[in-house]
Amino acid sequence: MAGVALKCFASWRLVKLRSVVRSTIPSLRIHTTASPMMAATVEQFEQAKNKLSTLKTDPGNEVKLKIYALFKQATQGPCNTPKPGMLDFVNKVKWDAWKSLGSISQDEARQQYCDLIGSLVAAEGRSSAQVVANPAASGSKFETLLVTTEDGITTIKLNRPAKKNAITTEMYNDIIAALEQAAKDDSVLTVFTGAGDFYCSGNDLTNFTKIPEGGVEEMARKGGDLLRTYVKTYIDFPKPLVAVVNGPAVGVSVTVLGLFDLVYATERATFHTPFSQLGQSAEGCSSYTFPRIMGAAKASEMLLFNKKLTAVQACELGLVTEVFPDSSFQSEVWTRLKAYAKLPPNSLALSKQLIRSVEKERLHAVNDAEVERLTERWTSDECFNAVMSFFQAKAKL
Repeated sequence: MAGVALKCFASWRLVKLRSVVRSTIPSLRIHTTASPMMAATVEQFEQAKNKLSTLKTDPGNEVKLKIYALFKQATQGPCNTPKPGMLDFVNKVKWDAWKSLGSISQDEARQQYCDLIGSLVAAEGRSSAQVVANPAASGSKFETLLVTTEDGITTIKLNRPAKKNAITTEMYNDIIAALEQAAKDDSVLTVFTGAGDFYCSGNDLTNFTKIPEGGVEEMARKGGDLLRTYVKTYIDFPKPLVAVVNGPAVGVSVTVLGLFDLVYATERATFHTPFSQLGQSAEGCSSYTFPRIMGAAKASEMLLFNKKLTAVQACELGLVTEVFPDSSFQSEVWTRLKAYAKLPPNSLALSKQLIRSVEKERLHAVNDAEVERLTERWTSDECFNAVMSFFQAKAKL
C-alpha cells in the first residue's frame, strides 16, 4: 500500500520506528544515467556530497535510499555484507537498496550519485522560482502550497509532489490559512488540486513520530484539535468549492470530498480510505456524508472494509461529479471552471450557503464526534498493533 499515509501512531513505542516509518513514505522517482564519456571525479563527488547538505526540501525516502545506495556503491563497491534479519526494518531496507545496484562499478555509481544530487538541486531551484512567480493575490506565500488567484478562481495546489502531496502538520495549518484567505478575497470559486501525479496521499507519517513531552495522549489531543479546525474550515467555507482530482487520493483528502460542491476527476484517480486496516476510524464528516451520498452499504465498503474506488466507480456512487479522460482532463475542467467563475458571485455564494445551512449544525456535531473517536483510537493498543502488522507485512514484500 505504497500510496497510503497512516493517520497516527498509537503508542510511545512507535518512536522507535521513526526511521522505519520514514523509509516507507512514497516519493517521486528520479532517474539518473551515467555519463557516456567519463565518470565523475573524486572532487566532483565531494562537491555533490556538500550540495546534498544544502537542500532545503526533503527529497523523499525513495530518493534518500537511492542516495544512500549509490554512496555505498561508490565508496565500497557492490554490496557484500550479510542480509539483515527480517525484523531489522531499517537496515533491511538500506541493504535492499544497495544490493539492487548489482555489480555497477564504483566509477559509474559515483557518476550517478553526482547526477542525482545535481537533479535535486536543480529541481529545488525551479520549485523556488515557481513559488515566487505564482504568489497569492494577497501576497501571502506558503511553504507547502501554491496559491494563486486568476480569472475569478483561487487555486490551492498541494505542493509536495515528491511526497505525493502527503499532508504535514504545517500543511494542515497552511490549508486552513489559505481557505480563510480565499473566503475573503474577490474570487468567485476556490479550487483544490495537487502538484504532480498524485492528488494527495493522505497524512504524512512523520506527523505522528514527533512525540511531545506530554506523550502520546498530548499528541492525540493536539492532532484532534487540528483536525477539528481543519474540517470545520471546509464546513464553513462560504463560496463554491471544487476539487480537481488529478490522481490517486487517500485518507483525509477523500473524506473531505463530501464537503465540496463539485468533484472533477481524471480517469487515473482512485479513492481509498483504509481506516480499519490501520485500527482507526473515519473523519472529515464522512461517517455522515458518505452514507448520504452513496448509501449505507457502499459507504461501509469504503469506510469499514477499505474498498478502493476507481474514478468511474466513485462517479457512479455520487462522490465524484464527472470523470474526464486523462489526456484532456486539465483543459476540459479549467475551461468549464472559467465559465463558472463568470456567473454572478453573490448568487453562487448565497445559494451555496442556503444548501449548507440545512445541515451545517449536524456537520459540526459529526466532526466533533469523529475527532473524539479518533483521539481514542490513536491512543489504543489496537491501533498500535494494526500499524505494526502493516509494517511487518511490508517488510516481507
